[in-house]
Amino acid sequence: MPDLRLQPPYVDVLDIALVAVLVYALIVWVRGARAHFALLGIAILGCVYLIARQLGLALTAAIFQAFVAVFVVMLIVVFQAELRQAFERIAVLGLRWRGDAGAPAARGPAETLVRAAAGLAAAGRGGLIVLPGRDPIDRHVEGEIALGGKVSEPILLSIFDPNSPGHDGAAILVGDVIERFAVHLPLSSDFAQLRARGTRHAAALGLAERLDALCVVVSEERRTVSVAERGTLRELRQPAELGAVLREFAATRAAPVVARRPGLAILRQRWRELTAAVALALVLWVLVVPGSEISETVVRVPVQVENLPPGWSVERVEPDAVEATVAGLRRDLFFVEASRFSLSIDAEAAQFGRRTFELSPDDLHHPPSLEVRGIEPGRVKLEVRK
Repeated sequence: MPDLRLQPPYVDVLDIALVAVLVYALIVWVRGARAHFALLGIAILGCVYLIARQLGLALTAAIFQAFVAVFVVMLIVVFQAELRQAFERIAVLGLRWRGDAGAPAARGPAETLVRAAAGLAAAGRGGLIVLPGRDPIDRHVEGEIALGGKVSEPILLSIFDPNSPGHDGAAILVGDVIERFAVHLPLSSDFAQLRARGTRHAAALGLAERLDALCVVVSEERRTVSVAERGTLRELRQPAELGAVLREFAATRAAPVVARRPGLAILRQRWRELTAAVALALVLWVLVVPGSEISETVVRVPVQVENLPPGWSVERVEPDAVEATVAGLRRDLFFVEASRFSLSIDAEAAQFGRRTFELSPDDLHHPPSLEVRGIEPGRVKLEVRK
């Protein structure tokens, strides 16, 4: 085992920082995947397993251990789409570092979109406009008409004209270009948010549940403008509020270059997630790294008498318990259960007058991952009578 003390301090700092980044990414993914309740259920099962081990509930702990592989398969099945999306994000990030792919999202002329949305709402005409974020969008959409024209208010109004062949679909904006229209989006089944809203709202929310895109939807019945992002659908009080939403989107997820003073912005917006990630990374480091060192602990083990000849009874055991010094990995000692230690004395020779029994580490039954280094006291006296 390597001597961790010989490593310079910055190695441990770098180790903790990398783990904190991974934990932070996991937290953000869980929030984006709307997996709060699933994660809470897994945490509850993990707590039940740890409590079962500490209380010596052997059957419950064994059942949980037997189903660990099943739980892993269940997680992969349940979060199949989310895991695929996470790997796609990693791939896109790698391409950006290599310079092979620019940011897919665009700043977009916010004023043009605001005027077009206000015009559609005033005329009682529906519309659905999608601004892709950093997640790949092609896998989630289908049915399209390529356009490639620069965005303008007249083009948007004409696309969502009731006589247009693609007015029921969505228009996708990349940069200042309307890349395609008449696009069909996945529908959401979150009826609590949709309520009495129509198909356009269901499509906008359905895409926002799967990607970091921003969807702008205009209702022809209500004559209102709503936005869907990060799995949330909200109605704007007035179309002019759309400008602020577009600017915020462009400054965070849609900006092709890192926003101004990004570190402070992330600290302000994500300080809870960052704090939790660093704290969890520190706990994991303490359990895994120092937990890999050899340590000792003392376990109090009751003395049991076996093989007492028929017709004989034990009057007294002195002492009735011994203290065993055991060594092992620190994390193994942390989770050790006292019920897994036992000490038995073979009292068959008591009928021949033997009353004192010397103890050795071999007499102690213990978990195989631990080593017995001593037993105090080293002998046990029995008082028996026939």
